[in-house]
Order: sequence, then structure tokens, then C-alpha cells
Amino acid sequence: MELSKIPMPVIFNEPLSFPQRLTEYGEHTSLIHKASSLADPVERMQCVAAFAVSAVASQWERTGKPFNPLLGETYELVRDDLGFRLISEQVSHHPPISAFHAEGLNNDFIFHGSIYPKLKFWGKSVEAEPKGTITLELLEHNEAYTWTNPTCCVHNSIVGKLWIEQYGNVEITNHKTGDKCVLNFKPCGLFGKELHKVEGYIQDKSKKKLCALYGKWTECLYSVDPATFDAYKKNDKKNTEEKKNSKQVSASEESDEMPMPDSESVSVIPGSVLLWRIAPRPPNSAQMYNFTSFAMVLNEVDKEMESVIPKTDCRLRPDIRAMENGEIDQASEKKKRLEEKQRAARKNRSKSEEDWKTRWFYQGPKPYSGAQDWLYSGSYLDRNYFNLPDVY
Repeated sequence: MELSKIPMPVIFNEPLSFPQRLTEYGEHTSLIHKASSLADPVERMQCVAAFAVSAVASQWERTGKPFNPLLGETYELVRDDLGFRLISEQVSHHPPISAFHAEGLNNDFIFHGSIYPKLKFWGKSVEAEPKGTITLELLEHNEAYTWTNPTCCVHNSIVGKLWIEQYGNVEITNHKTGDKCVLNFKPCGLFGKELHKVEGYIQDKSKKKLCALYGKWTECLYSVDPATFDAYKKNDKKNTEEKKNSKQVSASEESDEMPMPDSESVSVIPGSVLLWRIAPRPPNSAQMYNFTSFAMVLNEVDKEMESVIPKTDCRLRPDIRAMENGEIDQASEKKKRLEEKQRAARKNRSKSEEDWKTRWFYQGPKPYSGAQDWLYSGSYLDRNYFNLPDVY
């Protein structure tokens, strides 16, 4: 069952719109800056792989759904401390597509793409498949990397404690060297042994393994020599089978209860190098929708900012603002009003046969693959905000 067309009660939401949620990729931008500074292409790929894993880490325990974006909604984020700026726009409503463009403030990288989150309801769980390719360009090395995100699943959406897992393969390609990093986000399995685990290899274009990567998307990522990793895996598999036989476990029907992993942390293989570790969440995170420190400031708006951002910016969206202030009934009413307003506008456009025109992104071929995507027009920072749609 496809959920994107169904209005959901506001209580299922967290006070962010999807274009804001996209900017959380930027939390670990330091990994991109580090990749730019490295001379070895394999070390650069390790940093890019760590960045791709870190980008989904903020979803851990985040069971609230972002607000469905309104067509024409935008978001701008400038983080001088992290060295990047990002602009996003909701470029399509059905299907819901959010396009984004980020760049390093020192002109060291461009990070862009568009995401179409396909939500499916399976009875006990909701699965979100983030369709769309992400591109990272390291300008000093004239390199482009592309990948897609894993599938996210929220279990116990009707009854019980909500819990999240990510699964599926993520393939990162360096279009200049032909190197690939194939990461497997493992489903938790029957006894939770694989919960949150990620592992894979960096290989050259002839498929020779150059390096192994392993860790948990909720915690950390390490790199190690592939032969060492394979020997460790072989030994680990043997131990697991012995344990299983001694327990004589009956393979009962898979439970939706969150399995407890064997140990909370990752077993570090001797000779490994740490690539990334998650930053601890603030002490009040559990009362704040399990937000990270980065997510907590995404709605902040001061007088100076308000005079600069366009009227389509998510920070000015009334239903999200009401929810952030704890006014749940008001948030619900405002959300309903905005959804009705959007439906009416769509109806009027279909009557006049007028097409919606995006403002800051256009459709064109991607520089490295030639595939069609939403590309940034480059004019947002001129601050020429005339004739903007009245989305709120």
C-alpha cells in the first residue's frame, strides 16, 4: 500500500519537513573535507563510504515521520562551522520529489541529488525506500561518486515499541577510477545477531578487493585488510554455528519485537582503522523526537535570517512551527488547511492546463552518468525572490 497520497494524523510526525530532513546528510561533512585532503584514491573512497553510512545514522530511533513537503517549499542551510551551504526545493508532489544541492564553502566539493521516498505499509511495519541517486563531486580531484541509500523499515507501526532497521546493498562508484565500494546493510535476522551491521569491500575495476569495511550504521565504521577480514568472518561463522547447535534453537515465526544484539558495540578486528564514529545525542534527545544536536537547530530562525530567506522556506511553515511549540491541535488544523490549499491549487492548474514551474532546479542530464535528474540552476543566492508561489 503506497502511503504518500494518504494524509497522516499530525501525531505521527516530527516537526521537520522532508527537505529539512535531507540536510542531515551534512552533519558529517568533515568526512568529505577529509576525503578532499587525501592523495590516495582508496583512502578517499573509505571516507566517502563512511560519509554514506553516517548519512543514515541520524535515523536511529527517529520513528516520527517528516511532514509531507508542499510543492514549491524550499529550505536553505548555511553552516560556516561545518564548511557547507545547502539549498533544497520540493520539485514534484506526485510523486513527491525533493531536490537538493550542497557545496563546500571553500569550493572543495559539490553534493547533490533528488530523493523520492516510496513508503509502503506492510501491516505491522512501514518501509521507506529512498529512490534517487546521490552524487558527490570532489572538485580538487575531478572525481564524482554516486550511490543510492538503503531501505529503512519502521517495525510495530500499529502496536508495540517502534524500532528501525536499514537494509539492502549500497554501491558507491568512483566514476574516474572505476573503483567501487559495495556495502551490505544487513537485515537483523531471526536472533538479532546482524542488527544494524554494515559490511563490504572496496574493489578496483577488475573486482580485486582493495580493502574491507565493517561496523554498525548506528555506531561506527572501520576499514581493514580484506584477507584479515575474511579470516575473521570464517572463524566467526564457525563459532556461531557451534553455538546454534548447542542451543538447538527452533526457528519459530519471525517476531516483530526488537531483537537484542549479542553485544552493543562492534568487535574490532586487530589492525583495523576507525573511519567514523557517531556523535552522542544531547541528554534531552528522547523528549525531542530523538533528534541529534544537528537536527535540533534546523527550525531556528532569527530576525536577520527572516529578512533574507524566501517566504517558501520550511522554517516559516505554520503547522511545523505549531508542532515545535507543542500546540498539537493547532498543528493538526494548520496541516489540514495547507493540504486543502495545495489540493485546490492543483485543481486550478489542471483546469487552466498550466504546468507547475520549479524555481531553483531544472531537469537535465547528470554530468557523469547522463541519467535525467534535477539539477541546481545556480540562481538562488542572487536573493531575487519575486513571483514566489504562496505555499503557506
